[in-house]
Amino acid sequence: MKHCTYHIYGRVQGVFFRQSSQKEAQKLGLVGYAHNEPDGSVLIEAEGSVEALAAFESWCRKGPANARVDRVEVQEEAVQGYQNFEVRRGD
Repeated sequence: MKHCTYHIYGRVQGVFFRQSSQKEAQKLGLVGYAHNEPDGSVLIEAEGSVEALAAFESWCRKGPANARVDRVEVQEEAVQGYQNFEVRRGD
């Protein structure tokens, strides 16, 4: 089990990025959350296998159809023990 925090910049709010990330995370068996940041970016914390997180990071670098991802910052952190993947309000 590994934990990664993804900070995604570009046109990522208002394009269903959080909801799409939830579907992708659930498909990969990841837990955590996604929420909008005040600066227009999206913050995602995800936990799961190394392989699933690598696949999720690749997805984050593209995002859903209407998104434009300019950059993704990734940090490894301590596992939090999330139970599911949720979309949190925030902006």
